[in-house]
Amino acid sequence: MEKFSVVFYPDDITVSVDKDATVLSACVSAGIAINAACGGDGVCGRCKIRVKKGKVYAHASGNLTFEEREQGIFLACLTEIQSNVEIEIPPESRLSLERVSRKDLQISVDDIYTKSEDIDSGPVVSPAQAYRHVPLATKIYLELPQPNLDDRISDLERIYRAIRAHNDLRIVQTGLANIRRLGELLRSADWRITVTLGNRNGTTEIVLIEPGDTAARNYGICFDIGTTTLSAQLVDLNAQKILGTKATYNKQINFGSDVITRIIHAHSQEGLAQLHAAVTDELNRLVLELIQGHAVDLNDVTCVVCAGNTTMIHLLLQVDPTYIRRDPYVPTANFVPVIRAHEAGLKINPRGLLSCIPGVASYVGGDITAGVLSCGLDKQEDVCLLIDIGTNGEVVLGNKDFLISAAASAGPAFEGSGMQAGMRAAKGAIQKVRIDPKTFAVTCDVIGGGLACGICGSGYIDILAQLLKLGIADKSGKLQAKECGRVRKGDLGWEFVIMDQQASGRSGGIVITEADIENIKRAKAAIYAACSSLLKHMGFDFSSIKKFFIAGGFGTYLDVPNAISLGLLPDMELKRFIFVGNSSLAGARSVLLSGQAALAAEDIARKITYLELSVQSDYMDEYMAALFFPHTDIAKFPSVAYTHR
Repeated sequence: MEKFSVVFYPDDITVSVDKDATVLSACVSAGIAINAACGGDGVCGRCKIRVKKGKVYAHASGNLTFEEREQGIFLACLTEIQSNVEIEIPPESRLSLERVSRKDLQISVDDIYTKSEDIDSGPVVSPAQAYRHVPLATKIYLELPQPNLDDRISDLERIYRAIRAHNDLRIVQTGLANIRRLGELLRSADWRITVTLGNRNGTTEIVLIEPGDTAARNYGICFDIGTTTLSAQLVDLNAQKILGTKATYNKQINFGSDVITRIIHAHSQEGLAQLHAAVTDELNRLVLELIQGHAVDLNDVTCVVCAGNTTMIHLLLQVDPTYIRRDPYVPTANFVPVIRAHEAGLKINPRGLLSCIPGVASYVGGDITAGVLSCGLDKQEDVCLLIDIGTNGEVVLGNKDFLISAAASAGPAFEGSGMQAGMRAAKGAIQKVRIDPKTFAVTCDVIGGGLACGICGSGYIDILAQLLKLGIADKSGKLQAKECGRVRKGDLGWEFVIMDQQASGRSGGIVITEADIENIKRAKAAIYAACSSLLKHMGFDFSSIKKFFIAGGFGTYLDVPNAISLGLLPDMELKRFIFVGNSSLAGARSVLLSGQAALAAEDIARKITYLELSVQSDYMDEYMAALFFPHTDIAKFPSVAYTHR
């Protein structure tokens, strides 16, 4: 096969690829994260690149204007390399893989009870403090008595006896590799050893035997494996202390922004291997950065706990997720046994353990189980609701007596995907906007400062709320007030100009289009309808909800009054809304630190009933009623008032 070189600018990275390879695949080989939200189907139009030099063959696309084609602009996924080429990737086509701000990950679940202390719901015990400290892996230092004629039990039984003197444990297994090296190890260590005990599927296993005393050095890592974001924490298992937090974006994005696209890509063995490698490579990089930043030896990292939606866990374990999306929507496994981390490609101590938080159904995974655990939703006296707003908006309703969940396919609009100027909440994203009601001048807050490259989900909520309030957009989402000077006709219809090309870092400027507004309207309708349908199914309404927990990264930046004005959230007292940050990561940390929490997570997953909204006759009625700002029944939103033009 003939090969050609591809030079990417401004990165100045060169890779060698086969003839007819797409520019998108070359980007993947070069380690360049390009925005291919549709997974390379040529549908989203986000992966625009400029060919500076060389010959390519570009398939036709309706996402490019004539002027763009004249300027050498093509879609990376539809452009095949025919010679040595030089390619420029503009900022708006890139995915920023800079680390997510540490403060966004440090919201403690303990704090939610402090923030909500004015809610009259009685005393609440923080769930983080409710479980006994017995980590997934525990180290014990032993000084064994040497064998003699009066004490001739075997080396392995000698270790068992010493462990039982410390803990009332029934040791049922250890690996053959440990037994093979045991005789020499004990004698060379002068019978002074450290054993690592793993809590593995209801049994206690001797995971590792080391010479000397290493009991003080025992660490674990918890992960939240999100469709968009990967988050990790390094935890001192002895001190129950978080040593460091890291986050980045899930490079599976190169194969599609949503789980359905990735499931389709994973149908072949090659595709499944690509998606598995994309996530494990990033997780291992986070592990390396965490241990290097805190002077921890990788061999002292003895266990890992992962929380993620059902598809993400399948891809992590390289398990075929095909049947998750096929009727009757059955995953291969919701409860995965504790395994060796190396079996999933995670690089910690070679004998270290990996536990995955159990899921509930195909579209309600272990991340939601972990969220319920961390919020203590299953211990509440009052009826509460947990919502994780994302591409697949999951909702859990309940208290100590019952838990019921549902999932709504909201689409990736709230993560900035599928929008004309959309991007994720990374450097260069507009997250907050102010529009002067008299002059219509626009002021923006940009994450990380500098030039704006696009708009993130919370920025869209902020912009649209003001357009509605000022009457620039009507309740159906159509742009009005053409006289304001910022509403113009674009390639895709009417649009409101946030920044022109000169003021932004984006070709053509930054705009919100009527098509963007329609995407937001459908996404918010899906999430609101999921909540209202779930409540109605159980005989409740929004007035019944004592606490409304909002989880996930999107919730970190969300302006609740603006979200209410759009009809994304119900019109309730603001004190009832409680931001819980990354509740998935917090739940995974609880399981890392406590076998009791691990059992509680299993109980939660078994306790949650899953309601399939697609077969509920009233869900579509609720959805259609919510396709309006804020709602067709304005009586549901008494606090919302828009300007009428």
